[in-house]
Amino acid sequence: MRAVFADTLYWVAVARPDDQWHKASLRAKARIGKARIVTTDEVLSEFLAALSKGGQVLRGQAAAMVRAIIANPNVTVLPQSRLSFLSGLGLYERRPDKTYSLVDCTSMEAMRTAGVTEVLTNDAHFAQEGLTVLIAR
Repeated sequence: MRAVFADTLYWVAVARPDDQWHKASLRAKARIGKARIVTTDEVLSEFLAALSKGGQVLRGQAAAMVRAIIANPNVTVLPQSRLSFLSGLGLYERRPDKTYSLVDCTSMEAMRTAGVTEVLTNDAHFAQEGLTVLIAR
């Protein structure tokens, strides 16, 4: 089965119907059809941080969504570990000319390890690493 990586932008866009990337994210997911979604604990942490100032209701919805993602049999959430941190840190250090965040570096390294080349995001940093970005800018 095809596997695609879900970046923070995708999860935020799906969670927030008023997000500028909401419709594009839903279209990208529909285009890929049946696929295994891969993400990481780090991405889910970044998702929760992105929605943390949205008030009590949004925070509750975000937490419930993360629990649903973790429980979804069609989603693989790769665990955060010292190894994943160090792997991401290594890419971060090897790309001093880029503006990649540590979470992006961790995601890129997780994708390589898992053999995933497509990502539900619009972040051009992933394309710079030779990965296929699925949400049109």
